[in-house]
Amino acid sequence: MEFECQVSTEVSKNLIDCVDNSFGQQSEPNQFNSKLEAENFGISEQTSDSYTEKEKIALSKPTLTKKPNSDSCGSKQFLSSDVVLNSHRSITDLPPALLSEILNFLDPKELGMVSCVSTYLCRLASEHHVWKDFYCERWGNSTVPTSLGSGVSDEMSWKEFFVEREFRSKTFMGRYSIDVMYGHSEAVLTVFLLASAKLIFTAGYDQTVKMWNMEEGLLIASSRSLGCTVRAVAGDTKLLVAGGTDGFIQCWRAVEGFPHLFDIKGPQNQNTEFRLWEHEGPITSLALDLTRIYSGSWDMTVRVWDRFSLKCVKVLRHSDWVWALVPHDLTVASTSGSDVCIWDTSSGRLMTIIHSAHVGNTYSLARNHTGDFLFTGGDDGAIHMYEITSHGLETNALLVATWAPHSGCVYSLAFEFPWLVSASADGKLALIDVRKLLRTRKHDSGKRFSCVKLVDRSSVEPPQRMLHGFGKNLMSVGIGADRIVCGGDEGVVRIWNFTEALEIERRVCALRAIRLENRMRRRKLHLENSSKGSRNDQCSVAAKKNPVTGDRSGWHSKRALSGKLKS
Repeated sequence: MEFECQVSTEVSKNLIDCVDNSFGQQSEPNQFNSKLEAENFGISEQTSDSYTEKEKIALSKPTLTKKPNSDSCGSKQFLSSDVVLNSHRSITDLPPALLSEILNFLDPKELGMVSCVSTYLCRLASEHHVWKDFYCERWGNSTVPTSLGSGVSDEMSWKEFFVEREFRSKTFMGRYSIDVMYGHSEAVLTVFLLASAKLIFTAGYDQTVKMWNMEEGLLIASSRSLGCTVRAVAGDTKLLVAGGTDGFIQCWRAVEGFPHLFDIKGPQNQNTEFRLWEHEGPITSLALDLTRIYSGSWDMTVRVWDRFSLKCVKVLRHSDWVWALVPHDLTVASTSGSDVCIWDTSSGRLMTIIHSAHVGNTYSLARNHTGDFLFTGGDDGAIHMYEITSHGLETNALLVATWAPHSGCVYSLAFEFPWLVSASADGKLALIDVRKLLRTRKHDSGKRFSCVKLVDRSSVEPPQRMLHGFGKNLMSVGIGADRIVCGGDEGVVRIWNFTEALEIERRVCALRAIRLENRMRRRKLHLENSSKGSRNDQCSVAAKKNPVTGDRSGWHSKRALSGKLKS
């Protein structure tokens, strides 16, 4: 980065003449300070806004400049000591606002590297507001902690929360325990993990919706029979919805003061329980956001419902059965046979379509929190990753990576940064880390977004981990709160619990910190001993040059001789 010196035009002209006349004989490379005292030249301190090309060349020349004389500048007298010339300038000399704007263009790893340079940059990088953007980009606003703590600024806490979540995401490669929950009498077709409330909802062929305690793995409540197979469940802390093969959406509102949010076990209550009817076929997929309910069906439609008026506000018609859908903001992605469609829900316009995304049907979809990436799974056992880009009214889907970890259909996908989890008919779960494929950029408008690195699709790493344990079809999977939940044809729900790995990793980090502290203490002690040894060596050298021994025979002999002379 260059820093232009601001001096008067007359000063610049004098400098040019001085340098041209005096530096042909003697020079020494250095840099000019931005402030030169004008009284050494006997001129005013008017600041010039720009330099000519010759002036820039003169300013970049060496700094041993002769002081201009009133008669001529060719005299060989040097500038007085009043002109102080600095040798270098650091980036920390920039105004804090400008430096903060520069740091705003860095990703988390680069910010961490900057914080290791100096104490000042460490404080500036740690307190930067961009950590909140990083957190929301990766894990969404729904997972934002409600309490940021007391006595600590929001920016500092956002960095701490980001580092904590990043640390927890690594535990899925560690040790785990499996909890098996029994309660369904037939196959489990859908599972939904509500991590914020520590609840798990499951449903299937036995026509009931069951609510489980995520921490203890115990059944909390079971709904009465809905009269048909339940293929989809979704919810948040205010509303729970379940879709049946009879074409209705069963809804439960959260009960204020109820310990587990929803009273699905009690008798039907019109204030807290209701149904939405309009689909003409089985409902296969459901999703919620803050204002809308999304439902997909084998009647080849996706319907968008208003959560407050409970009316269908938009119908998106497809050419084949809808197996899955995933909304983001004002768009929704849905499957139609083997194709994948992306719709604008406000206008009902088809933005783009991915033809024949899989060989056979496309059964499952997942999307990251920013909506930039779409994951698909289908009949061929493959998993595709697409990057969604928009330029005005034009939307494109670019194939980024493909994995083929399964020998059966991929019925379900779930994503929590950076892990993509797939459930397949071969009875296996695949864990894929997409972190190495992504990088963070920033729009001109200031909004941060993730984009794909330029990688060869043939060199994409295989899944980092495969989880086994089922002998039959896995129909649904969910991920969150250091856990992976899945259900299938066996009629049981399994929870892969990685909290043990989290505790082990924390103990390992604590031991590593203790070892580092002991190593630094030993090094400090060694340096102190070395410095003491060097002082002893210096004393021994001095003693050799000026020997002082206990032999005083010469001194005694002289005294004895003087005594004899006196006598």
